[in-house]
Amino acid sequence: MAQTKIEWTETTWNPVTGCTKISEGCRHCYAESFALRLQAMGQTKYRNGFRLTLHPDIINEPYKWKKSRIVFVNSMGDLFHKDVPVDYIKKVFNAMNNNPQHLFQILTKRADILKYYDSEGWLNWTHNIWMGVTVENEKMKMRIDFLRQTGARVKFLSCEPLLGPLPNLNLKGIDWVIVGGENGRTPRPMKEEWVIDIMEQCKIQNVAFYFKQWGGTNKKEAGSTLKGKLYKEIPQVELAF
Repeated sequence: MAQTKIEWTETTWNPVTGCTKISEGCRHCYAESFALRLQAMGQTKYRNGFRLTLHPDIINEPYKWKKSRIVFVNSMGDLFHKDVPVDYIKKVFNAMNNNPQHLFQILTKRADILKYYDSEGWLNWTHNIWMGVTVENEKMKMRIDFLRQTGARVKFLSCEPLLGPLPNLNLKGIDWVIVGGENGRTPRPMKEEWVIDIMEQCKIQNVAFYFKQWGGTNKKEAGSTLKGKLYKEIPQVELAF
């Protein structure tokens, strides 16, 4: 478990690290850059850099946390990567199932694998597990349909980095939409009208809208206000604690 600067969560837990790129949102992957820096610093957990690596030694960490917390699962990888064994995913879910005092947030770009595993009955969706998919452009909107078909109690979209407009979103069954621009040395731009359109769609469909940041080469300077206001909504559901 580690503290994090990700605004919509509190801590991170990475029983899997490393990944491979599958869509445009992966091009400037922050996790890859961070993993390579940690490898250069000699951190044992990142000895493989950004190659997919399982960390069974930390699966039981949630049992040790004394205070309830909101946890982003696998900020440094993708739990539903095709090379992560199903039995391993079940062990991760079991740790979440047995610790209802914590709220776990999972995010994947492999929505097809997520939906398949769920349809096979391999995923136990206790009330404290929120499931999300990344939707960075219109081409990736099909991930929403896969997510919608799962049994997750709370379902959310991460439109970060937002790389294009997302008109005509069907948000039925979706509880939360997070939007953010890309960071880094050569970030791809995000247009204000794209963000406003998503915000308005969320309002019409009664979905919580969270605007994380504009991004850019200096994300602190760019800030996170939209038309002079902050939008930091979260789903209005009873938490596990």
